[in-house]
Amino acid sequence: MTRDQITMERTFEATLREVWELWTTKSGIESWWGPDGFHVEVHAIDLRPGGLLLYAMIADTAETIELMKQQGMPTSVEARITFREIVPLQRLAYTHLADFIPGVAAYDVETLVTLEQQGSKVKMTLCFDRMHDPTWTERAAASWELELNRLARSLDR
Repeated sequence: MTRDQITMERTFEATLREVWELWTTKSGIESWWGPDGFHVEVHAIDLRPGGLLLYAMIADTAETIELMKQQGMPTSVEARITFREIVPLQRLAYTHLADFIPGVAAYDVETLVTLEQQGSKVKMTLCFDRMHDPTWTERAAASWELELNRLARSLDR
């Protein structure tokens, strides 16, 4: 099934290598992935086409834990990403298995990240599939907005 995509762009005062490492290393991913109220623990990362990124998304504030319980969702979710294409410092394409939504059969979400050096800045474009319904699509977009804010803060450190 092909779904429409959402595109987000950000520009960071950084080098391509700095941004790339935040997307492709255990310490980089753990420094910013997950919306506020969550943190990520990377279990494995095999950065090659067909390779996997395995991680846990863990609720870590009392408010988030309570919200997850109210929605009938676990406070820790194991996640699996399969890398499809890797062009170092330029392009990262992957499939994220969305298997955490109560009452909805698992399905793939395609994601593409492109990076472009523009002087002293890096332009990042993020494209990802819409989810199975408008509410979950809004949640995904809001989550990415929060996560990209965390990415910017990680680069500022």
